[in-house]
Amino acid sequence: MGSKRNILVFGASYGSLLAIKLLGAGHAVTLVCRQATARLISDEGIRVRMPVPPGADIVEVDSRRLPGHLSAAVPSGIDVTDYDLAVLAMQEPQYCAAPALRDALADVARAALPCMSVMNMPPLPYLRRVPGLGAESLRTAYTDPAVWNGFDPALVTLCSPDPQAFRPENERPNVLQVRLATNFKTAKFASEPHNSMLVELQNDVEAARFPIGDEAIPLPVKLKVHDSLFVPFAKWAMLLTGNYRCIQAHGMRSIAAAVNEDRPAARSVYEWVMQVCKGLGADDGDLVAFDKYASAASSLTAPSSAARALAAGAVHIERVDRLVQAVAASLGMRSAEVDRTVDLVDSWLASNRRRQHAPRPAPGPRALQRRPFMQAATTARQS
Repeated sequence: MGSKRNILVFGASYGSLLAIKLLGAGHAVTLVCRQATARLISDEGIRVRMPVPPGADIVEVDSRRLPGHLSAAVPSGIDVTDYDLAVLAMQEPQYCAAPALRDALADVARAALPCMSVMNMPPLPYLRRVPGLGAESLRTAYTDPAVWNGFDPALVTLCSPDPQAFRPENERPNVLQVRLATNFKTAKFASEPHNSMLVELQNDVEAARFPIGDEAIPLPVKLKVHDSLFVPFAKWAMLLTGNYRCIQAHGMRSIAAAVNEDRPAARSVYEWVMQVCKGLGADDGDLVAFDKYASAASSLTAPSSAARALAAGAVHIERVDRLVQAVAASLGMRSAEVDRTVDLVDSWLASNRRRQHAPRPAPGPRALQRRPFMQAATTARQS
């Protein structure tokens, strides 16, 4: 292993997956999360369950059995100067939601701490590294683009969050389950010292062995460092074909259904997005063929996180659909199917916002009649 690194991970849900791999490699990780989750992780660590071939048995990795050191903190409780790397593992709208989180992100930028994003939505500073791409024209795809104003593009890289994971129902927030155990694929930074750190982390994760029962074994989900800026953009075609096409006018469908119910339509969207990436400078080696993606998507039998969020009433989600539409427009490209998807997401968000701001109906006579009894019962219990 290389030297021990101190790594700051924003987000204790999806971020736990990368964290468990880094802890297994002996590094120190701090997860930035809510107060209650931070207390739970401090007391009990994290658990990550993942399928292990050849039989794809599910194993559970307990952070307390790993050589690295895990801690957790709220955004206001961190000193960013203590860290070698920041990992952005929350969804893009979350960075705009809380003043303390925005402040912590601004501290990262001011401290010139290198950042590796594992968001689906690439940070705007990363897009500024793409030659010829007018990043300013893409600001409308972001919840609040001002969040990214202080970042040096040379210190921001993007890692494709290809592994699929979720928090199981009826489990506490320190448990994560991996559904699709693929690799994190990161582009390099603009400077060699920071790239040396990425390669060091890659090699440490590759060499790590995890205690499962009486054995110490290698586990899937590796960190892979790539020279090309465009390797993480391979996820765009997957998102536009599967994740966002889960969203229907009157409900949601699984990723597997979005990809496989009408293969020709799915292939058409996927290959169009690949052409958008090639228009930016990607080549075939940076991207993933449709058939390989469709095969993997067959196991994704739940709606995407974006679809679930909309169905639950979210008023903000990551808008990679709108971002790709805008990037394509800058290249003189357009897809009617992608336009339809963007319009559909816009419609869901508008509907959710109307419901959020709709006045609540006044209580009816029966509720008013019950109120004195309920107050008396409350008082009796308190006494």
